[in-house]
Amino acid sequence: MYVERASRLPGAVVWSRTVEGPTVGPVLPDGCMDLLWNEGRLLVAGPDTRAHVPEGEPAHWAGVRFFPGTAPTFLGVPAHELRDRRVDLTDLWPAAAVRRLRARVDKSPDPVTALEELALERAAQTPPPDPLLRHLVAALDTGRHVAATADELGLGARQLHRRSLTAFGYGPKTLARVLRLQRALALARAGVPFAETAARSGFADQAHLARDVRELAGMPLGELLGRVGQAGVG
Repeated sequence: MYVERASRLPGAVVWSRTVEGPTVGPVLPDGCMDLLWNEGRLLVAGPDTRAHVPEGEPAHWAGVRFFPGTAPTFLGVPAHELRDRRVDLTDLWPAAAVRRLRARVDKSPDPVTALEELALERAAQTPPPDPLLRHLVAALDTGRHVAATADELGLGARQLHRRSLTAFGYGPKTLARVLRLQRALALARAGVPFAETAARSGFADQAHLARDVRELAGMPLGELLGRVGQAGVG
């Protein structure tokens, strides 16, 4: 079972999931990074460029899914170093500090709330994320072209690409593609016909939608809709 709610950390989502069987739906690229707790472990899920299929062993998970582009500021590591990876938090922070944090979450009656508290405390100790990145996400998520968006933000193509690698783990064109996929999935899950989904989410046509879904999700759209509610394990 998967449950999520808006976090007190702006733009973030907190979630929990109990994996009860060997079959788990894929986690799809969404432009985000997650801080994860899994039965005594603290991990970080980096930004995905393809579907991640978690191991289907029974397990309890909790997570904070940061707003796109904000996690590197809180975690202190460039996103591109964690692209398509799941790493133990001790690989990023001092082991003694991570042990103390892990003990707090383990002892809490609600790991979700405890993990959220850790994220809020970390955010209070670090500079705020670059507000320009939030504008970039908003613009690309409406289907704006990367070049036009860069001009609006007053950035050159190279500078935008460099800052995107640090914040999102990949360039702005990949980010735009990931956000477009998420728009399409939201429409398709709501029952919008695939051809209309393609047109409304910014694809050239239904065939273009089908190709992107196969490349990013690893399976056809129809199969994906049958398997994915929300994997929720980073």
